[in-house]
Amino acid sequence: MCVCIYVCYYFAASDLQFNSWVMDETALSLGTIDVSYLSTSAECSISRCKHSSEEWGECNSRPTLFRSATLKWKETLLSRKRPFVGRCCYVCTPQSRDNFFNASIPSLGLRNVIYINETHTRYRGWLARRFCYVLFVQERDVHKGMFAKNLTENVLNNSRVQKAIVDEASEPSAPGSFAQTDLKAINKVKKKARKILQEMVANVSPALIRLTGWVLLKLFNSFFWNIQIHRGQIEMVKAATEMNLPLIFLPVHKSHIDYLLLTFILFCHNIKAPYIAAGNNLNIPIFSTLIRKLGGFFIRRKLDQSPDGRKDFLYRALLYVHIEELLRQQQFLEIFLEGTRSRSGKTSGARAGLLSVVVDALFSNATPDVLIIPVGISYDRIIEGHYNSEQLGKPKKNESLWSIARGVFRMLRKNYGCVRVDFAQPFSLKEYVNSQSQKPVPAPLSLEQALLPAILPSRPNDTVDEGTEASLPNSRDITSEPFRRELIANLAEHILFTANKSCAVMSTHIVACLLLYRHRQGTDLSRLVEDFFSMKEEVLARDFDLGFSGNSDDVVMHAIHLLGNCVNITNTSRNNEFFITPSTTIPAVFELNFYSNGVLHVFIKEAIIACSLHAVQSRRYRNGTSGASPSLISQEHLVRKAASLCYLLSNEFTVSLPCQVIYQVCHESVERLIQYGILLVAEQDDQEDVSPSLTEQQWDKKLPEPLSWRSDEEDEDSDFGEEQRDCYLKVSQSQEHQQYITFLQRLLGPLLEAYSSAVIFVHNFSGPVSESEYLQKLHRHLISRTEKNVAVYAESATYSHVKNAVKVFKEIGVFNQTKQRRDTILELSTTFLPQRNRQKLLEFIMSFMVL
Repeated sequence: MCVCIYVCYYFAASDLQFNSWVMDETALSLGTIDVSYLSTSAECSISRCKHSSEEWGECNSRPTLFRSATLKWKETLLSRKRPFVGRCCYVCTPQSRDNFFNASIPSLGLRNVIYINETHTRYRGWLARRFCYVLFVQERDVHKGMFAKNLTENVLNNSRVQKAIVDEASEPSAPGSFAQTDLKAINKVKKKARKILQEMVANVSPALIRLTGWVLLKLFNSFFWNIQIHRGQIEMVKAATEMNLPLIFLPVHKSHIDYLLLTFILFCHNIKAPYIAAGNNLNIPIFSTLIRKLGGFFIRRKLDQSPDGRKDFLYRALLYVHIEELLRQQQFLEIFLEGTRSRSGKTSGARAGLLSVVVDALFSNATPDVLIIPVGISYDRIIEGHYNSEQLGKPKKNESLWSIARGVFRMLRKNYGCVRVDFAQPFSLKEYVNSQSQKPVPAPLSLEQALLPAILPSRPNDTVDEGTEASLPNSRDITSEPFRRELIANLAEHILFTANKSCAVMSTHIVACLLLYRHRQGTDLSRLVEDFFSMKEEVLARDFDLGFSGNSDDVVMHAIHLLGNCVNITNTSRNNEFFITPSTTIPAVFELNFYSNGVLHVFIKEAIIACSLHAVQSRRYRNGTSGASPSLISQEHLVRKAASLCYLLSNEFTVSLPCQVIYQVCHESVERLIQYGILLVAEQDDQEDVSPSLTEQQWDKKLPEPLSWRSDEEDEDSDFGEEQRDCYLKVSQSQEHQQYITFLQRLLGPLLEAYSSAVIFVHNFSGPVSESEYLQKLHRHLISRTEKNVAVYAESATYSHVKNAVKVFKEIGVFNQTKQRRDTILELSTTFLPQRNRQKLLEFIMSFMVL
């Protein structure tokens, strides 16, 4: 039925002209681009509001916030080419970093996947132009022999599945041998296993893949301006396919269209379609058949869904052997590590269940190796539009055939701008596992170990040493369960960090961010365009890529158009200029925050330093200093404060790879602000007169010691760190730098306000109470603050902030949790039972806030 809907639309839209995104000659300074991006004079239905002659290397407008704050030191970067994103880790996978990359790959440039004409086929002429989509799809290399054979029988005949069947058949009595078990019960369980596999196993149809490819070309051209990919990244993926190894694609998950997008791009480049792991919530009649024919297979969102709540060993065995069989037959997989679509616009935490199956398959030698490919996906606007309903606390609606059909018709009436897909560099899972087993890695700190010494400095015996090794025998042996768990968790974090860093920044992300955290009271269109221009240069200078090109006036108007009712436009009498303001309604602010979070990962480290700077300064002024100038700040103290904030917000985002030391990452971020000129190193004479106050000395003892920046790769004979002494810094007092610091602090304002409000709510906690009930009460409290205009940031009341705040409180020991049936019961821990300790937690969080 869905296919019929698509095909019917084709006949209604076959005569429409589908245009690509506006790209003028200025885009050439970003590197080689595909000619398919070049526009005609009729392109771009948005009015052009040009007010100055803008070039990428030069801007004649007045100094703006970002240009004055950080760009003066790197003027030579303004005409640079696009950065090449997604390189794999040089510490954990150095061989993979060299295997699939060469110097010419970055220069291959971008391509619009949905721009297809006769040059993409073997034929020429009027007829080829008319039927180019059909010819292009027909020439793609897809056939039945590419895909897995006899999956169901191979899985059922596996010894592990056979044992699980016997065990389940003999469950009412004590487990026995095959002879002791009732043959009738075994056959009954076998039928159950076969029924499960009917849902789990995909039956790929090459003909339907071709038909869907043709339909998607039509559909994507109707509601997307373009879908951009980097040719060099595709070349790396093609090189990986020649290794005759299974490939695992692990994309970020932002929209339901993600499922089709990746398969479509691979199909267009003659790369075998992956088997896609999808939640059983999409197992809808008719639609589920289509999904299975395209390579999708359905799995339970929770593996243990038996009525009595016990572990379903039969289902686990079938899932494990199914994945193992796919890998044995060298099939490609597509797994969404986040488990569900991100409702906040940020990358969610990893759910590494399926990834652990892949790692176990490698351990059991089901395949000699597996190649991992993180994938970043960015949308100007997601087809869902927003997730305001769920962020306002309403339950998620179940998918149905009618809702899908209605969604398709809704999409056909709108345009969702540009899409960018980035394939990170493939890396060897075997190499990653070997590198982890060979190098000593410190035992990771829990949030309770990392934060409680800073929150409650009076508690004894809280000092922990980050450099201590895990005290488990053979802790780096792959047969050790603790090492296996740590390995999988670190691998998942590695993948999501790389995929998130690969995500391009879109025009709507920048405009939403500027309107919320730079021009919340509104601004002239010309000023918004200037700040937009400078901010995209800042993004490029930090080695993140953009998902757009063209004149900033046009791009800003394009973004404002896509943001729709979230932005108000009025015409001022002064110079007949447009005045742009963000809408102040709660749904509009939530939506702007969703898109603004698309650029948060670019500035997150600097934002953490800026908030920590405020915490250190306010503490010095509040407690006084021992003869030192209050304007001088200890760099070591600042880094430690920033590290504690990183731990506090660890459920919101990841600032470093697992193989990096968080203190070193914070130290490098401080050095970057020194390089920008925002922080100044104090003169030697000033530093000699400074001695840390007693308060600072006591605080420093509460975090892991020693503080060392030396990496494992440095020479052991080096005197790095031995002669190193603390450095004292001053904050630049220039107006531009102060404004930039304020902007960075505002980026974290909603998070800190949500967490501090959650602590205030804990003051009146009367437990025990179920976690679901507590989440609802806390969310109603935050929404009430927003409705009464008490909240500084309305976006602090999103449901995702509520869930993450409660999760952090559980991890640092504010709540004790006990399981009762399928619910979790929360009650205050003895540590935070005294009111004064909850007050100290509140003071700790609020020290980072700029009120």
